Amino acid sequence: MTVSPTTPDAGFDAALTPRLLFTDLDGSLLDHHSYDWSPARPWLARLRQLGVPVIPVTSKTRSEIVPLRQAMGLTDTPFIAENGAVVGLPPAWCHARIDRPGPDGLAIRTLGVDIGFVRKRLAVWQARLGVSFTTMSQMSLDELVAFTGLPEPEARLARMREGSEPLVWQDDEAALEAFRAGLAGDGLQLVRGGRFWHVTGESHKGSAVAWLVERYQALRGRRPLTLALGDGPNDIAMLEAVDQAVVIRGCHGLPVEPAQPELYRSEATGPAGWAEGVAYWWGRADRRLSPAGVSAREAATEEASA
Repeated sequence: MTVSPTTPDAGFDAALTPRLLFTDLDGSLLDHHSYDWSPARPWLARLRQLGVPVIPVTSKTRSEIVPLRQAMGLTDTPFIAENGAVVGLPPAWCHARIDRPGPDGLAIRTLGVDIGFVRKRLAVWQARLGVSFTTMSQMSLDELVAFTGLPEPEARLARMREGSEPLVWQDDEAALEAFRAGLAGDGLQLVRGGRFWHVTGESHKGSAVAWLVERYQALRGRRPLTLALGDGPNDIAMLEAVDQAVVIRGCHGLPVEPAQPELYRSEATGPAGWAEGVAYWWGRADRRLSPAGVSAREAATEEASA
């Protein structure tokens, strides 16, 4: 039996074990160029039907994620924004004594550092080291639209940062390492994304995922099976923090090598690769775990012989 990379298998029973799915957006659930997610729609609908939370984990801002959650039907699930700096919790994920939801029903937890501190230290290190880079906040709106391909309204939302600052590096590798060392002394880190480098605090996608899994266990009393999907270097910590992982074939040519024994690499890119990866791990209730780095062709061969 061959599992279709796009059509969910009716044999998947989420009631056996609670499950959480964590996903990168740009280049993963969203196409890198068009931001379309239609190839993933059948699996999104199936997971929603089964009550499996699909949790965005992204470099996007909270302001960008909120309308996307609405469009994708993910308003009942948490999200992780700005590479782990910000977590949004819907009511079912809130602790009555700790979390205070806002007017939109979301409780926001900041796991990182304030954007004002990030920008202040970036200016200090740029002047001190004489390095060349352009931050997102320094770009004009037209420049940001041209660089990202985002429509102007979405580009405006991308500029509404709370705990991280994207930048375009315009210097050499030696200068980059000096810059990285300087930031580390301030408790900041430099993370590579698909289009930008991101400067954040010590929180990252992996630590935020671990925080949410702990929250789930505290509220539900059960440990879930966790799956994560991503395409970029900034997804590595997330892919290492879960039980099963998918590296979606990227359009950026950057190496993505997580230390993850239960790893699948898709042949398709973007949302088609996302659907392929979900089908590989969760397309059949009796699926056997396979070695790291297995490809779609090898998976199909394994299925045919099963």
